[in-house]
Amino acid sequence: MKNTFGNTLSITLFGESHGSAIGAVLDGLAPGVAIDEDFIHTRLYQRKPKAGTGTARRETDEYRILSGAVGGRTTGTPLCLVIENQCQHSGDYDALRYTPRPGHADYAAEEKYHGFQDTRGGGHFSGRVTAAVVAAGALVEAALRRHGIYIYTHIQRMADISDEALSQDSRAVLDTAEFPTVSREAEAAMKAHITAAGQSGDSVGGILETEIVGLPAGIGEPWFDSLESMLSHALFSIGGVKGVEFGAGFAIADMRGSEANDAYYYDSGRVMTKTNNNGGIGGGITNGMPVRFRLAVKPTPSIYKEQMTVDLSKGTDTPLTIGGRHDPAIVHRAAPVVNAMTALCIADLLTVRYGTDFLKVGLR
Repeated sequence: MKNTFGNTLSITLFGESHGSAIGAVLDGLAPGVAIDEDFIHTRLYQRKPKAGTGTARRETDEYRILSGAVGGRTTGTPLCLVIENQCQHSGDYDALRYTPRPGHADYAAEEKYHGFQDTRGGGHFSGRVTAAVVAAGALVEAALRRHGIYIYTHIQRMADISDEALSQDSRAVLDTAEFPTVSREAEAAMKAHITAAGQSGDSVGGILETEIVGLPAGIGEPWFDSLESMLSHALFSIGGVKGVEFGAGFAIADMRGSEANDAYYYDSGRVMTKTNNNGGIGGGITNGMPVRFRLAVKPTPSIYKEQMTVDLSKGTDTPLTIGGRHDPAIVHRAAPVVNAMTALCIADLLTVRYGTDFLKVGLR
């Protein structure tokens, strides 16, 4: 049973949705890294549910750092941060103890933990735990930015609604956006789509697109610790992510080699590629171009429509109607979670290559 990700820089998660608190431990942080509290609060706010498009559960998401930092900088020892839960309605889940919700981890958790798991609100499997991921990841993401490495995520598509493409001019819009789209027209249309689904008792998903700019060439390892495999490992750890593709993704299978290959050229002495079908990666290692990938995020499994399930206490099939507070979509709230997991993964690979002091001193 493992709740830790990372080699040189690692994150360990703890807590449950309706427990007293959730949190994370970062181990391997360089000493002296400045903690940008404003940036962490911005990312946590972007993850919070908003009226009309999110759950009615309202948490303050105020975090406390219990160890590993003094005077606003890391000490180099394990950094532990905790976020207290303050808005639990555990009684909403009493009737679900033996009726696993379709699309959730309930039945799989029952089999793995033999009934001893915390079933309230999904327990350790809940999206609530991603608040700790965002807080820890934002600390690391802010440090990466000081060394010219930026991560941007937007909703590329939801149903038949598409956002504008990411560009050098549009990326900064996402830094402070409450809803992760470049286009405000796309934002309005997507919000209306989410609201309509929620009003009908249903839910929707979408496709997130992420771009990492400023990464030097040479990051990643061949085979098992390739950039794609490590990022995929981290990204598939986010609940609701059902697909990951890099660069042109599955569309590259329909191209010929003459189309799919990214031709090289020099630009003021720097090696560049004319296209980026391989997503800034060659042989599992960065080539200096922006790293690009997309995620398929499924519709929220908790819906208010009647579904069929089983009653584990009786051994019978049974209809199920879920009550409580739920998001009609999680894709927009997942964007800062993706940024956080990406930052943690990238920082780990950078420290593997350049040493654990990278987040403090960068490339010398």
